[in-house]
Amino acid sequence: AMLRLRLLTWDVKDTLLRLRRPVGESYAAEARAHGVHVQPEALTHSFREAYGAQSQRFPNYGRGWGLSSQQWWVDVVKQTFRLSGVQEDRVLTLMAENLYRDFCSAGNWEVLPGAGETLRQCCQRGFRMGVISNFDNRLEKILSHCNLRHHFEFVLTSEAAGFAKPDKRIFQKALHLGGVPPELAAHVGDDYTRDYRAARAVGMHGFLLQATGQGSEPEVPPKHILPTLSHLLTLIEK
Repeated sequence: AMLRLRLLTWDVKDTLLRLRRPVGESYAAEARAHGVHVQPEALTHSFREAYGAQSQRFPNYGRGWGLSSQQWWVDVVKQTFRLSGVQEDRVLTLMAENLYRDFCSAGNWEVLPGAGETLRQCCQRGFRMGVISNFDNRLEKILSHCNLRHHFEFVLTSEAAGFAKPDKRIFQKALHLGGVPPELAAHVGDDYTRDYRAARAVGMHGFLLQATGQGSEPEVPPKHILPTLSHLLTLIEK
């Protein structure tokens, strides 16, 4: 029987959008513009370390710690460069503010194959649509720049919600915004724990985007796995 669904919620990063190039390459290009030469690989490695440490100290972009997400990110960028050997404060601040702004633009993001078309078809079929993303408040702007924002009734970020996936409260907030009970909603995302399992834990349906050959989670039935986004409507309408 066809799933009776009224609301589809979507993860964004690596589900609908992905970075055009590794973080280290964007950071290295920004550094070059200031006459500073750092290897992209070193920066990618330092970024992981800086981002991980900041996320542990101040989860969810410092919300609840008196930090703005912009300040949170500026600190991550500066620390990334410091770990890669760049120490001059004036340059660090300049690069961090430029990068914070640049990651808002479509230039750093690309729409995943099939995403635009799938969202369009879902809207045509009459599904209500929303976003649930562990992202900061730049997400609205990024989705607009990438020409996807108009598909969604709401965009719920972890920064705005005050909770990050897999916390069930962010899903409950989305269901409230969508005005539907969980059994009439499905969440689509690429992360087993934060997207698939978390949505199912509040009673929603879940679809896990998983490229072929990625190795699947044993608990996920094949009818919940999307090799590409284009498979979604076929699975819903089966």
